Amino acid sequence: MKKIAMKTAILLAAMTTLGTASAAVAQDLKTITPGIISVGSDQVYPPYDYLEDGVTKGFDADVMAVLAPKLGVKVQFMDTRFASLIPGLQANRFDMIASALYVTPARAQVVDYIAYAKTGGSLMVRSDDTFEPRKPEDLCGKRVANLKGAAWVPELQKVSQAKCGSNPIDVKEFATSAEAAQALLSRGADVVFDDAGVSKAAVVASGDRLKITSTEILFPVVMGLAVKKGNEELFNRLKKAFEPLKNSEEYKAILAKYNLALPTDAEIAAALIESN
Repeated sequence: MKKIAMKTAILLAAMTTLGTASAAVAQDLKTITPGIISVGSDQVYPPYDYLEDGVTKGFDADVMAVLAPKLGVKVQFMDTRFASLIPGLQANRFDMIASALYVTPARAQVVDYIAYAKTGGSLMVRSDDTFEPRKPEDLCGKRVANLKGAAWVPELQKVSQAKCGSNPIDVKEFATSAEAAQALLSRGADVVFDDAGVSKAAVVASGDRLKITSTEILFPVVMGLAVKKGNEELFNRLKKAFEPLKNSEEYKAILAKYNLALPTDAEIAAALIESN
């Protein structure tokens, strides 16, 4: 009996020590609100970020659910439209961004990235349309709806200038992907260019009134968790927590759930090089 009591005491002491250590980690990490890491995300972007019964869901919520405990903090998402994410981070309205943010050289001037997944783009039209573009060069003369501030917009403009001559691509930007898809359905646009995972979700949500016509991932892109440039403590803590996680079966299952993959070192390096 005494042995059982002693083992119980040792176990309780160990649990107390772990709890104290966890609390120390939380107190040690400097965030806007102690013990909580506030995360900017555009929660109208399923399947990556969205609200369901008032609860943040999607890829980034799943990632933060496994990452935050390793930092010893709780997560608080702050719903912010995509174009306002980086300005919000710079204004210290939240600690970091987890919102399927693409890694680009321009953004890397003001944020530090932890590359955590890669995806790419798809072309989507109405199901009853006989026009079925396969690649960006097919979009000359067409009205193409995009998410405002999306990384592929400059790429489309480059294609237009290089390939379309006097019949340019009419690039239209919308605050949300849902608005871009609605513009397509209401015939205010001819094509939607959006993330491959988002496009797949939009086709399902539309009841098959939309279809994807591109046959391969266009402009493959690397996505990154973003921290304000200069916040080295948080960046290093996130990086240290993510490194052992990224090759775990737990993280591989999250990537597979959303049809994503880990970027290679070469792909990350390429994403940070300005193309002309």
